[in-house]
Amino acid sequence: MMEKICGANFGKMLNQGKPYLLTVGLQFGMAGTFIITKASLDHGMSRFVLTVYRNVIAAFALAPFALIFERNRPKMTMPVFMQIMGLGFLEPVIDQTFTCLGMQYTSASFASAIMNAVPSVTFVIAVILRLERMKLKELRSQAKVIGTMVTFGGALLMTLYKGSEINLFNHQNTSHHQSHTQEGHKHWVAGTLFLCLGCLSWSCFYILQSITVKRYPAELSLSSLICLMGALQSAVVAVIADRNPRAWAIGFDFTLYGPLYAGIMSSGIAYYVQGLVMKSRGPVFMTSFNPLLMIIVATLGSFLLGEQLYLGSIIGAIIIVVGLYSVVWGKARDYEILKLPSIEAVKEMETQQLPITSSTHDSRELETINAVN
Repeated sequence: MMEKICGANFGKMLNQGKPYLLTVGLQFGMAGTFIITKASLDHGMSRFVLTVYRNVIAAFALAPFALIFERNRPKMTMPVFMQIMGLGFLEPVIDQTFTCLGMQYTSASFASAIMNAVPSVTFVIAVILRLERMKLKELRSQAKVIGTMVTFGGALLMTLYKGSEINLFNHQNTSHHQSHTQEGHKHWVAGTLFLCLGCLSWSCFYILQSITVKRYPAELSLSSLICLMGALQSAVVAVIADRNPRAWAIGFDFTLYGPLYAGIMSSGIAYYVQGLVMKSRGPVFMTSFNPLLMIIVATLGSFLLGEQLYLGSIIGAIIIVVGLYSVVWGKARDYEILKLPSIEAVKEMETQQLPITSSTHDSRELETINAVN
């Protein structure tokens, strides 16, 4: 008996913690995408071709699972198809292209830091579109607003304040990255602007995905279609923007490893996990975990790519974690309140359960029912 109770409690805890585990695991996977994408770009791969190959691989990787596990898919309608086209344009085309361009001008850790503005932008857009409920008099709304501002402030601190250098690992490319950063200082502002455009596009993608997944509740099929539409649209952009035929060549190097990992992880698994989590917790909960991505990328970038860490990055990371948990706490309170019965339902239940015993009590009960109704 005790084993059954323990098993039931463990299953309940696992079910409640599933969104958190999926989201944190996704951040680790996407951190690898930043690192390997930066390495591919440094080795001369075209950012336009990278986007095309990445989404083609993702579409073909997800399609078999969608056909097997989602045979009873919802009927495709024109509004849903147009939303999928929009999703394919927002993330695969705009976000990935401008993020790669901005990363070329800056660094992987800098790009991941700028992307921490996504929770703030997503929260603002969700409030404007009335997808996110906010009452400033309520503590949970205050926690989300303050947490979002703190998170953005921490990311901004990392960007503007460097402080003293902190060499976690001695890497052979450290001196190269220092000189490369000095030579590319004139592109730093332009790279930041490109990353901000990618950030805005990513936030819009989260919002539209949270709407589309409710109309087309087949996460694998939806993810595969987004990747397919993104691949087709980005291919058109690549043919127009990069007319060098050699840019499409693939070898057993980063021209293969980069699109392969990014396609399976970020453009495939990520779309599925995002849709799965946002279906139950909403877009703000999903994006509130993005600051963790910056911490992971900063560590891996220092170890693998020889990128420098600074005191400002460490302080900013601590501030971002504080803001992160503030937003998550507010979203957790929203989730708990949504599970509670509404006031109208409680009143109706009380009305149906009123006892009737005497004529005098009958009149009082009728008055009570009329007052409630």
